[in-house]
Amino acid sequence: MKTTSLTREIILWFIILVPLAYLALSWNELPERVPVHFNVQGEADGWAGKTSLIGIVFLTTVVMNLLLLLIPKIDPKRKLAYMGSKYDQLRFILVGFMAALAMFVIYNAVHEDTFQINILFLLLGAMFVGLGNYFQAIKPNYFIGIRTPWTLESEHVWRKTHRLGGRLWMIGGLLMMVLALLPFDQFRQVLFLVIVGVLVLIPVIYSFLESRKEQRMEGQV
Repeated sequence: MKTTSLTREIILWFIILVPLAYLALSWNELPERVPVHFNVQGEADGWAGKTSLIGIVFLTTVVMNLLLLLIPKIDPKRKLAYMGSKYDQLRFILVGFMAALAMFVIYNAVHEDTFQINILFLLLGAMFVGLGNYFQAIKPNYFIGIRTPWTLESEHVWRKTHRLGGRLWMIGGLLMMVLALLPFDQFRQVLFLVIVGVLVLIPVIYSFLESRKEQRMEGQV
């Protein structure tokens, strides 16, 4: 393993260990039952024993990183392996977000009366901005990206959809971060759902339209 690769892996595993260490340090402060799910109002609506946090943190950090290491090796098209450092940057974004989310869950379990949905908006917004920034670098594959029947069928449609999707996700992520500054909870929740709907639906519809356009052009040849 090259020095740069070893350094990268050490940093990634350090990021992963931070929430696990935070959980260990906070263990005695945790109540026996902790909130593990929240509704759009930021109210806890799912509870479990505090030992469940071990599994949650482990799944969102350790397992996530192991899956990201495995995916390029089992990708039938081997396109992710060709991304090189770009794929490693995506790993940092996803693992970093999951580690931050795990710490957010632990913090709210310890301070369950001070749930801050603003922080969640900031985390989600930062993740969408980060992913959107690298969408154009993602090669066609079956695991990561905007995987619709039409993007998987055509590399041209994949590229155009991810170019549009990348811009949309960056704008949407920034808007989510702005939502953290708004004081109107109900209005903010509606805006959040609208943003998520736009980020999901528009790339899907666009990929379908581009596929139809490509088919018409091929039929004219």
